[in-house]
Order: sequence, then structure tokens, then C-alpha cells
Amino acid sequence: MTRLLGIDLGERRIGLAIADDDGSPARAHSTLRRASNADRDAAALEALIDANEVDELVVGLPLEASGVEGSQAAITRAWAAAMAERLTTPIRFRDERLTSHLAEARLGPMKRGRSGGPPSRTQRDAYRARVDREAAAIILQDELDARVAQAEHRG
Repeated sequence: MTRLLGIDLGERRIGLAIADDDGSPARAHSTLRRASNADRDAAALEALIDANEVDELVVGLPLEASGVEGSQAAITRAWAAAMAERLTTPIRFRDERLTSHLAEARLGPMKRGRSGGPPSRTQRDAYRARVDREAAAIILQDELDARVAQAEHRG
């Protein structure tokens, strides 16, 4: 059995999800605040990898609608390369187009603030963190589903 950590990389946060490749679904795990340097991100990930006995990282790759890699995909690949230099855990990429929209649809709308007013900054930040975790779970579930389909195709 292989334990996977799904990663939704954002500018400010890193959404995380975890799953085993035994047929159980991916589940949202946590959200890390993105550090100002790769060493801090790697240290935080290494602690999670060790604590959860993770065997492989699945990083969402933000392709453009046409399927080509744009500037965000280049940023993600550079971050993943920096993590690969610091971590021993293998990294693979999974197309993450529309995962944030799917995550928002699953979670429903953000709650209103007091007396029906706009949500507070704290509420917005908490909601965005939940969306990032859920997006990571979608990325990871896509990877798990692709592995099952590939195994069925071979067998």
C-alpha cells in the first residue's frame, strides 16, 4: 500500500490531502501557510511526510484551459523542483484545471458575516483554506482514479 499526499500549491497557502492507494477516497488534511523560502516549505512538508508515513507527493499542475503550461505551471514546477532537492519523497504532477471551482461547489458558498453582512477577513481566510484542502483532495482523487483505470487497462 502506498500513502500519497496531494498538494494544491497557491501563492499564500498549500492545501493538502492524504490517501492510500487501497481504494479508499482522498480526504482533505490541512493547509500550510506558504513560506517565504523553499527551505521552510520543505521542512513543513517533511514533518507531514514523516508523521503520516507518506510515500509519494502528487502536486497539482495548473494548466491553462487549452492544456498548455503557462506561467503558473512554470512556478509550480520550479517549486516542486526545489522540494525535490530537499526531500527524498518522489513527486508526480496531476492536471488541476477547475479543481478550485469544484472544491467551492462541494463546500457551498462562503458564510455571511454578522447580521448578514460581508464575511470578515478571518472568515474569508478560513474559507479559502478549506477550498485549498478540498482542491488538494480532488487532485489526489484524480490521481487515484487514474491509477485504477491504468491498472484495469493493463489487467
